[in-house]
Amino acid sequence: MIRILIVDDHPAVRAGLVAVLRSEPGLVPVGAAADESEGWRLVQRARPDLVLLDLHLPGGNSLALCRRIKRLEPQTKVLIYSAFAHDELAIAATLAGADGMLDKTEPMLELFDGIRRVHRGEHLLAPITPERLQDARSRIPTPDWPVVAMLLDGTSDEDIAQTLGVRQEELDARVERLLARLAPSAARSRA
Repeated sequence: MIRILIVDDHPAVRAGLVAVLRSEPGLVPVGAAADESEGWRLVQRARPDLVLLDLHLPGGNSLALCRRIKRLEPQTKVLIYSAFAHDELAIAATLAGADGMLDKTEPMLELFDGIRRVHRGEHLLAPITPERLQDARSRIPTPDWPVVAMLLDGTSDEDIAQTLGVRQEELDARVERLLARLAPSAARSRA
């Protein structure tokens, strides 16, 4: 049984996902949230195995929520599920710690398969190619590249903060700014 929390700002999408997940054996929705703060509260309360996370949330940054979940609840898998889940967001999703990314336009069977694969420990993110790195480099200030490199190498936040000589809060703020540069639409609210 895979316990799933849905975080999406559209009520119809949340209700639809709850209904289709309930219909699939082994998948159990344990809650649904409309925004980042409600999502974090439900992660702490429901302790899901996997969070199905929309890329665009009002009043918050979904990639920052992803990063927070992966840092403070590392056993919880995060699968970004968005109509904007394009390969060019692979670096931002990787930096945020996402376990996978699926496009909402895919058939439901792809979603079910993706949930099961991520739950088993597979990563469903597009490869980070030299072209994507070059594109990211053009959007990130040079002093921040060591942070990006350490995150992409899997260096822990604790080790990065120690290397940089900063507190965890300062590192979090710096990474949030990086994510906003790499995926600006995920960092902005939308109606």
